[in-house]
Amino acid sequence: MATGAVRPSRSAARTMLRRLTRPLASLLPKGLYARSLIIIITPVVLLQSVIAYVFMERHWQLVTQRLSSAVTSDIAALIDVYETWPDPNGADAVSRIAAERLTLDVEVMPNANLPPPGPKPFFSLLDEALSDEIRRQIGRPFWIDTVGRSNLIEIRLPVKGGILRIVARRSLAYASNSHIFLVWMVGTSLILLTVAILFLRNQIRPILKLATAAEDFGRGRELEFRPRGAREVRQAGHAFLEMKRRIERATQQRTAMLNGVSHDLRTILTRFRLSLALVEQTPDVDDLKRDVDEMSRMLEGYLAFARGDLGEQAVATDLRALLAELQADLERSGHATSLELVGDPAVTVRADAFRRLLVNLVSNAARHGERIAISAHHEGRWLTIHVDDDGPGIPAENREDVFKPFVRLDEARNQDEGGSGLGLAIARDVARSHGGDIALGDGPLGGLRATVRLPA
Repeated sequence: MATGAVRPSRSAARTMLRRLTRPLASLLPKGLYARSLIIIITPVVLLQSVIAYVFMERHWQLVTQRLSSAVTSDIAALIDVYETWPDPNGADAVSRIAAERLTLDVEVMPNANLPPPGPKPFFSLLDEALSDEIRRQIGRPFWIDTVGRSNLIEIRLPVKGGILRIVARRSLAYASNSHIFLVWMVGTSLILLTVAILFLRNQIRPILKLATAAEDFGRGRELEFRPRGAREVRQAGHAFLEMKRRIERATQQRTAMLNGVSHDLRTILTRFRLSLALVEQTPDVDDLKRDVDEMSRMLEGYLAFARGDLGEQAVATDLRALLAELQADLERSGHATSLELVGDPAVTVRADAFRRLLVNLVSNAARHGERIAISAHHEGRWLTIHVDDDGPGIPAENREDVFKPFVRLDEARNQDEGGSGLGLAIARDVARSHGGDIALGDGPLGGLRATVRLPA
């Protein structure tokens, strides 16, 4: 029973801890290099802060208090000597003794009063320590100035016959060389952090190159990658290269098999065509010819979907010329087509596969609409292409289904039209092989909008 009571409390504590740390986690950097820097810098800063605090609190304050106590003792002794001196010229003797023995500038100001209190310094460690010692050892009203002259301290005390004015060097009552310790501490920390950052950057660079190589391989680009860095990073790099070789080998085997199947099936279809050409031409023969043509188109679609053009390399492609060619083809087929291109027309893609993606999308729009609008935006690292039509569209709940192979929607698409149901599946496969994707939505023309977003 006690164990069951402890578990909910622990769970509640974890939940509360997550809620408290969630705002902090959102502010932290997401990159590995920045997080590694925080891991290195944070302990150093905390350690230096603790050392500085302990030094200031213990050493600096203690030394300043001891020095202030010594100066105050000398001043108290001078007051006793002056007030007990039998000669009326005792002020001159006290000034001489203070200058020669105590390195203090002492003057008796007859018939004077204490001036009003002056401004307090921002860093009042010396002011507080010296004031406390004067109250404790002398016990008289006093006036002190630690601000007016940076290297001197002025103290005024009431004595018999006037005001005793003492001017002392600041170093007599204040640990003025303590900043040297802080300078050395901060300086050495900066040097060590610089060295650590340089080494860290050299360790992070192979990881970034591995990530870039994996991204380029996913986009079908040429790789220039050699495993470097620590043993674990090199091991991950070699594993990536081995995975790349296996994928390429499997792709080559699949392509060779598909080429063999394609050759055999094309041979049989060619014999069908020859046989049909030699027999008497009747309506039934015409129907068979159309069936053979449909089988040929379906075969090409299946092979294109299965092949995926993974062996093609990404090259610089003129997007404007490609879109203008598609626009011309659509206008020749009687479709009113508008084209808009914003940004850099040069993109790095697998040209044939990218063209097949766009052809499938515009063909799908042309099959079900009369007006077509194509717009492309290439800004930064991303290329976004919209293909809009004024056709019947696709219900929102069925838009993901059309990307499945061999799926056709009777309600949204005309079943009398030819096709194997692979156009959008091939298009999405090409988009994802480039590191992007395709989404369907409502278009401004009243029909369907197909949006392609690729890193380019």
